[in-house]
Amino acid sequence: MSTALPDYYFRIRENGALVFRVDSENRNRRIEMDQIAVVNLRKGDIKPQGDRVLTSEDLAAIEQWMTERTALLASREVDDIRRAVDHLNLTTQWVQSRASDAQLDAVTDSLLLAMHDLRNALVRKKADRLKPQD
Repeated sequence: MSTALPDYYFRIRENGALVFRVDSENRNRRIEMDQIAVVNLRKGDIKPQGDRVLTSEDLAAIEQWMTERTALLASREVDDIRRAVDHLNLTTQWVQSRASDAQLDAVTDSLLLAMHDLRNALVRKKADRLKPQD
């Protein structure tokens, strides 16, 4: 484990993060975290905390984190969809091999509606992609 702490800590939130500057070089040898900004990934906003003015180093670190975080979330999203495909296959196997009539009665309508909705969206998007571009 490294003994050096990073200069910044990002506390993840739903839409981004709270950004803290990390200080461990103080006279008490304690770790201090000073909130310097709030980041909104969806909007691409960086809002300084209070009256704080962010340095170019602060902004560079935050922008780098935003780029890396956006890439990570995009890869997770695709991975989640691949897991959903696996889960659909496992659900099919469950329906064919182990599901009781009562279990099927409990889930059939909601599964059919969700799959119908998904199929419609996929077919519509595929048709849009196959249309010749003007």
